[in-house]
Amino acid sequence: MGYFLNYTDRIRTKGNENLAKSVTKTAEDIVPQYISKFSFKEHVVSLLVGDVQSGKTSHMFGLICAAADEGFNIFVLLTTDNIILQQQTLTRAKQDLCDFCICDENDFLPFLSNNMRKPVVVVLKKNSRILKQWKNNFSSTHFCAGNPLFIVDDEADAASLNTLVNKNKQSTINKALEEIKNTTSSSIYMQVTGTPQAILLQSVQSGWKPYFVYYFDPGNGYLGGKFFFSDDISPYIIFTDNDEADGLLVDDEFPENGLKTALIMHLISAAHIFLSGGTICNFLIHPSMETKQHSKFAEKIGDYLNEMLIAADEPDTLDAIYNVYLSLKETKADIYEFDKIADFIFEKLRNDEINILVLNSKSSFGENNRYESGINIIVGGNSLGRGVTFPQLQTIYYCRLAKNPQADTMWQHARMFGYDRDAGLMRVFMPPLLYKLFLDINTTNNSIIAQIKKNSGNDIKICYPNRLKPTRKNVLDSKTVGVFSGGVNYFPFYPTNNDVSIIDNMLRTFSEDVHSVSLKFIITILAEISSEKDDWNKEAFIGFIKTILASNPSAQGKLIVRRERDISRGTGTLLSPNDRQLGDKYPSDVVLTLYKVTGTKGWNGEKLWIPNIKLPSDVVYYSG
Repeated sequence: MGYFLNYTDRIRTKGNENLAKSVTKTAEDIVPQYISKFSFKEHVVSLLVGDVQSGKTSHMFGLICAAADEGFNIFVLLTTDNIILQQQTLTRAKQDLCDFCICDENDFLPFLSNNMRKPVVVVLKKNSRILKQWKNNFSSTHFCAGNPLFIVDDEADAASLNTLVNKNKQSTINKALEEIKNTTSSSIYMQVTGTPQAILLQSVQSGWKPYFVYYFDPGNGYLGGKFFFSDDISPYIIFTDNDEADGLLVDDEFPENGLKTALIMHLISAAHIFLSGGTICNFLIHPSMETKQHSKFAEKIGDYLNEMLIAADEPDTLDAIYNVYLSLKETKADIYEFDKIADFIFEKLRNDEINILVLNSKSSFGENNRYESGINIIVGGNSLGRGVTFPQLQTIYYCRLAKNPQADTMWQHARMFGYDRDAGLMRVFMPPLLYKLFLDINTTNNSIIAQIKKNSGNDIKICYPNRLKPTRKNVLDSKTVGVFSGGVNYFPFYPTNNDVSIIDNMLRTFSEDVHSVSLKFIITILAEISSEKDDWNKEAFIGFIKTILASNPSAQGKLIVRRERDISRGTGTLLSPNDRQLGDKYPSDVVLTLYKVTGTKGWNGEKLWIPNIKLPSDVVYYSG
């Protein structure tokens, strides 16, 4: 016992008191309410959310230790189907969870011989063969059936969800994970991710919608979305041409303001860090998913480094380095003197001490993961995302612009986030179109976090611009996920009012004009109106408005009030052409138009209010 205290003591011994406090807070918030009260007769799904590269692994390990103190003995720690990441996680588990029996994918005999003397953590890739093997391993032991599993699924939105939900089938990985849960009488399945969109939009029927959601704030010194993608353009972002990547592959020259500048910036940053006593500096290049392009980029970088060495004494070379040096000095006032920086760079070039690594699906573990020390330039595709951590990553060149961008995938590739970066030396190169997408994703992320903090993840609403999808379509049940388009008018065919006189009183001072009103007032009005059938989702619209209020509590909308309208029940449209045009004049606002009908045409003589709501345009709204 005392696993959690031992773990946090080890964190403190390493000099990270703030992390120990943060992990302790997470455990204190979750354990008493959800783990200590576990019934040992059910399968519970939960969700732990943290910003990308903000310390989720430390919080996962902390909860594993806290659960061990509560009597849990068998833990499964899942990673994406990535050898590098699985081995990275295994190594860290052995270092940080030294009180536990840590098992690799082929360690069934150590698992068996441990015989629950120590709590055991099995670190597995989400690979169908591996999962089936361990499902059989758990089923064959005498001690698994009667003891609950505690499953921690890192990057749970990546491969765990059912990709065949709209075909009334179950995908292989999803089925294998369910079978592992069912090898025991009960389990806690903790999903963990920095991009929870797909999980939050799961249906209750799927079995993967979390019972509770917890978000932990990043610690001091974290550079994340707020640092890079605030409303004001960050000095740490450098725009490249939208089509620079294509030009690089066919042109012998390097664009002066793009990859060439990024490369020089990396060399200068590395020089300062090493002259200051550091031992590592990384530069990440994400050109595309195609592995053949990775090699071309690596070759071009190698060619340019050779050119720099050959032309080391030429004024143009020194001028190019000096101009970039001055740019970095604007945010890093205490950067080393230029002469020392330049001497360091050319010494490393002469000694061939700048490493160019290609990291993609064709790379083997150990072959190109030598980025934990030295001066490295890493080129790759999807292997650069989803949990792989690059220490002291100071420069990023991101030119991949997906045809059908997905918010969760894009954000996971934002490897610039983290703690061990020198903020003054940070630079991210990307085209303006890509920057705008990241800006929109960051806005929605902030809204999601605010909703989780307010209501523990219940009834989360997600909004994105039209061109941006929250996640891949095949994991969302089309029968249960509501999708609403901004700029479209929605009204109920079968409206009901809780009390017409209450609405009359609320609207008594409003003339037939356009009024700016608090969105909180619009919510109050909508709360009084429903529909006899499922043709109009009041709760969804209220939820979407609350997402706007989460970032701007004083946000305003437009209210249009019309009385004595002689409209037939069941009409295909509600608004008059003039009122439709009037509402369209405010594309950036929530517009609520209220008609009070006379009740003479199909309403049984009943006078009542009918709402027509239009959400801000060019945005798609999702409701799980």
